[in-house]
Amino acid sequence: MTNIRLLEPKDDQVMAQIIRQSLAAVGLAKPGTAYFDPELMHLSQYYQATVKRAYFVAVDATAQVIGGVGIGEFDEANGIAELQKLYIQPQNRGAGLSYQLVQQALRFAKAAGYQRVYLETHHTLKAAIHLYRKMGFQPIKPDPKTLEHNAMDVFFSKAI
Repeated sequence: MTNIRLLEPKDDQVMAQIIRQSLAAVGLAKPGTAYFDPELMHLSQYYQATVKRAYFVAVDATAQVIGGVGIGEFDEANGIAELQKLYIQPQNRGAGLSYQLVQQALRFAKAAGYQRVYLETHHTLKAAIHLYRKMGFQPIKPDPKTLEHNAMDVFFSKAI
């Protein structure tokens, strides 16, 4: 049984480890990815800084964090949030957990007043791209001025 809840400070270390291990496993442990985000070791602080952000974690039956996803501001003036840092431990992939996490994040984004959700990913992350397409995200061209994660090369958006 998996439960989804808000990230707590005690989860920061394990979530940073899941993110870094996931990126390293696919050759993306490099600048321009979440691997080097300054807030990575303190995600709870970052996501609790404003009511327009949230990070959700999935925990297993033993209360161990096995993955997570965030929502943060992207273009508030135009009602656009960004889906951020969707990562699941390898042994917990393939059971629909990413779908559940994204659904939770989209519900939060809508309740926070956003009308659209943007995301960035990498062309080698085929499972993620499949998930986003299945959930109704549409490919878009990036805005070069907003590319914090400049190693990412596939961009999606979805009205909510």
